[in-house]
Amino acid sequence: MAENQNSNLTPKQMTDATKVAEEKLKVVCIEDEPEMIELIRLILGRRNFELIGAVGGREGLEMVRKIKPKLVLLDLMMPDIDGWEVYQQMKADPELKDIPVIVVTAKAQSIDKVLGLHIAKVDDYVTKPFGTQELLASVNKVLGMRE
Repeated sequence: MAENQNSNLTPKQMTDATKVAEEKLKVVCIEDEPEMIELIRLILGRRNFELIGAVGGREGLEMVRKIKPKLVLLDLMMPDIDGWEVYQQMKADPELKDIPVIVVTAKAQSIDKVLGLHIAKVDDYVTKPFGTQELLASVNKVLGMRE
């Protein structure tokens, strides 16, 4: 009987349902701690974002090049390629340079934030540990500027 319910949808309703499913905004989270990726996935998943996790800078750059997400959440301290190197490579690539980047890091000293926001010109800077609302506010602010 469930099949019959779906067949009752008009083509327009089916198209609308497909559009809603496709409207999830892709976000790549580049982080060396899988637990942090899962936490961010839980937070953003409730807000119609599709989070793609990448463990480490090298994997992160590959994902960003492949997916070309709406947003990148980037940790700074990673063992293979650090976040600043990932950021520099993104900004040097014409296909990636316009993707907004929010740094999400434990580097909480004010000098680090100043360097990130005013020197490197990242789109925002969130320090760990962060609250759910803080992360969502940052994502909304950055994407709102781009929409």
